[in-house]
Amino acid sequence: MHLDRLISILEAIAVAGRPLSPTEVTLATGLPRPTCYRLLQSLAYHRLLEENADSSRYLIGDRLKRLILLGNSDNDVSKSAAPALREAAIEFGEAVFFSRFKNKSVEIISVEIPTDAARSFIHPGLGKRPLHACSCSKAIAAFADDSFQQEILSGPLQAFTGKTKTQAKLIEKEFAEIRERGFAECVEEVDVGVSSVAVPIRLGDLGVPFSVGATGPIRRFTESHREKIGHGLIDVANQIVASLQLAKWNTSA
Repeated sequence: MHLDRLISILEAIAVAGRPLSPTEVTLATGLPRPTCYRLLQSLAYHRLLEENADSSRYLIGDRLKRLILLGNSDNDVSKSAAPALREAAIEFGEAVFFSRFKNKSVEIISVEIPTDAARSFIHPGLGKRPLHACSCSKAIAAFADDSFQQEILSGPLQAFTGKTKTQAKLIEKEFAEIRERGFAECVEEVDVGVSSVAVPIRLGDLGVPFSVGATGPIRRFTESHREKIGHGLIDVANQIVASLQLAKWNTSA
């Protein structure tokens, strides 16, 4: 069957773990060379494979990587992120959360709390967060394509507190600032007395499907403290990227 042949090519390249030439794919699959070459071109056209222009070798493409990533359950990706989240919660002394973009929304899917029983903290909860107000959402939305950003800005922008930004121009400006400094903030925009900081988790050419952040009381989350945590979370995000890459194909290949 045609599908069987396509799968055999994808499996051969995935198992090899390196770019393969058409000749190598032909030998690995047993397919006739003309058939193999035609199917390789078709898979490359649909971005399930990527062809190296210099060597005419094929490797797993970005579209297939994205499909695999999207197919991972929240539990799977949370397990990969958990060690870095636990270390960050201990280091910052604050609750640290891991968020995911799916179905045009952002959800907090995992939270790690500090281990110091004598220190108070704020648990952010799980589930969907407003795209225009929460740091975990803004860290992802700021790097989304223009059409999705416009969809956010043109939609209903609910005011949760007196500090929630509900003007499209202000949110658009904030998205630009997030891209420049590398982290997003929520300063009493969702709950009075609560602040949070989050950074995007970029997976190569796959974009920003995740973010990682920390939340706490506004009395501790001063401007300087938010900046310090923001820069610290960038290192945490890099650790999570490495963990996700080990769990599946290396997205920088």
